[in-house]
Amino acid sequence: MTQPPKPILIFAYGNPSRGDDALGPRLLELIERDGVPEEVELLTDFQLQIEHAMDLQGRQLVLFVDADQSVPAAFTLSPVEAKEEIGYTTHAMSPAALLAVYVRVESAPPPPCFLLAIRAYVFDLGQPLTANAAANLHAAARLTQRLLADPTSASWDGLCAPHTGG
Repeated sequence: MTQPPKPILIFAYGNPSRGDDALGPRLLELIERDGVPEEVELLTDFQLQIEHAMDLQGRQLVLFVDADQSVPAAFTLSPVEAKEEIGYTTHAMSPAALLAVYVRVESAPPPPCFLLAIRAYVFDLGQPLTANAAANLHAAARLTQRLLADPTSASWDGLCAPHTGG
């Protein structure tokens, strides 16, 4: 018999071989090091794909984590709403597009979802994590601890804003 999914999913994506693109997977490593709460499942992949819509089934909260060069602060936390995106491929989907797939497949609204975008600088193949990105990673890890201390949509919504690192 299959176990039901854990209520909270933290889904980090990025390529650990591409410098700061490793921020998402690195955040999961920090969470694992500090101990994963029983109600939390961690998932990582190189990128979001349509099949990941099934990973949202049975969840109460979902946190997507990704590196982003356009973030104006150390990181931002924002709610994600389902949004159809026109494209010629499903390669490199956004969380909003993934939620739209979920709505189409499930004929139901997705669970509350949030995106933790961590400021990144270099995505070159074979490069290590930059010092600035590492500092942003640790700031984002502190926020993630706060999120897991009060895992409710209302609480997470209240923390949505750009952050300089505190």
